[in-house]
Amino acid sequence: MGPRIVLMNRHQTMIERLQAIVGATHVKNDVDSLANWACDASRQYAPAATAIVFPASTEEVQAIVKLANLEKIALVPSGGRTGLSAGAVAAHGEVVVSFDRMNKVLEFLPLDHMVRVQAGVLTGQLQQFAIEQGLYYPVNFASAGSSQIGGNIATNAGGIKVIRYGMTRDWVLGLTVVTGNGDILHLNKGMTKNATGYDLRHLFIGAEGTLGFITEAEIRLERQPRDLRVIVLGMSDFNSIMHVLAAFQARLDLTAFEFFSELALQCVIADGNVDRPFQDATPFYVLLEFEASSPAVEESAMQVFEACMEAGWVQNGVMSQSETQASQLWRLREDISATIAKFTPYKNDISVLITHVPAFITDIDAIVQANYPDFDIVWFGHIGDGNLHLNILKPSNLSKDEFYAKCQFVNRSVFEAVQKYDGSISAEHGVGMTKKPYLGFTRSKEEISYLQAIKQVFDPNNIINPGKIFDLP
Repeated sequence: MGPRIVLMNRHQTMIERLQAIVGATHVKNDVDSLANWACDASRQYAPAATAIVFPASTEEVQAIVKLANLEKIALVPSGGRTGLSAGAVAAHGEVVVSFDRMNKVLEFLPLDHMVRVQAGVLTGQLQQFAIEQGLYYPVNFASAGSSQIGGNIATNAGGIKVIRYGMTRDWVLGLTVVTGNGDILHLNKGMTKNATGYDLRHLFIGAEGTLGFITEAEIRLERQPRDLRVIVLGMSDFNSIMHVLAAFQARLDLTAFEFFSELALQCVIADGNVDRPFQDATPFYVLLEFEASSPAVEESAMQVFEACMEAGWVQNGVMSQSETQASQLWRLREDISATIAKFTPYKNDISVLITHVPAFITDIDAIVQANYPDFDIVWFGHIGDGNLHLNILKPSNLSKDEFYAKCQFVNRSVFEAVQKYDGSISAEHGVGMTKKPYLGFTRSKEEISYLQAIKQVFDPNNIINPGKIFDLP
């Protein structure tokens, strides 16, 4: 009994010390809280946290990190918990640091088109704030209502507007971080021009919280898009999608170019809230968006559409004539993830150069058909930036564990195809724990050794999100 009593006493002492930092009501260790805050949307690893702590400031985060270094306690960051790679899962007794209380817009600088926010601000909250200022925050995806800015930055989130506006990285002007060593750093301080050596801000963007905690961010805002039009096109083969992309990009400045399969559309339609865009079904669909800034631009779009029809690339199409219609057409794409969730999909988020997409799709399709002949496959993604989402739906006669085991068996073949085209095993969802065994298909051994060395500089005791992306030697 002796060692167990000592361990229990140490645990209680740690809880009390955390409470002394953030307040007694802002540390949770009940069963429901541990289950809720210690996981993300991946659901592949069982949560097993020791406690959840809710700081309200950068200084409180710093105090937590210093305590963790002193006591050798591992910490895991928690934002909106919408990640799909187990990057925010506490599976080994870690203390979870939730940023739910750090949800304030701190400052707006109109001349700089810049806003300073805490890490726990929701993506949708930032988008609404930008609208209220007559501006626009363009990073957008289905989880915008629950994902947090800190998590977006930590995973360099992409979404549906990357073809025009880029990734999260392109909108981060500055960061305040607490390193794994317990130091507070103010990185770049919101400046557009700053040629003073290494820009450490970019190390933290996409680092999945392995170097330290992002507590505040300076975010650049953009002018609002005007007179957006949405076109949905049906086509009989995947190669036609690439021809259509080239044709529209040659004439229009697209703000989005998405694709999805007929099965993806069937899942959305079955939910009962959206109708088919046109009567006849086709194997693939494209949704594209552009600003109709003048009648001439809209006429150009119609000319391209007619040319694509004449070339045989497009079988049918529809264009929105109002914001309501545009919103309804967008739901055909944006509702896919939610409507396939009940099938417990196994997801792969992969990317290659747009040039390689047709050949890559052919290779992946052959792998899928050879190994999953009886599985339903849902394809969709941000084809305009080379990002494909491969979703394998679980048959009702298989348990979740059996299903995942079958899918993981073929992962190597899928990622070998990614490597063949110098692509990425994770385009926008991060590596976390689910993709960690496959990192070598995208990163060389030399690169990984540099990543490990950087981790050891910022987090010498390996207490910040250990075991994510890679393991230390």
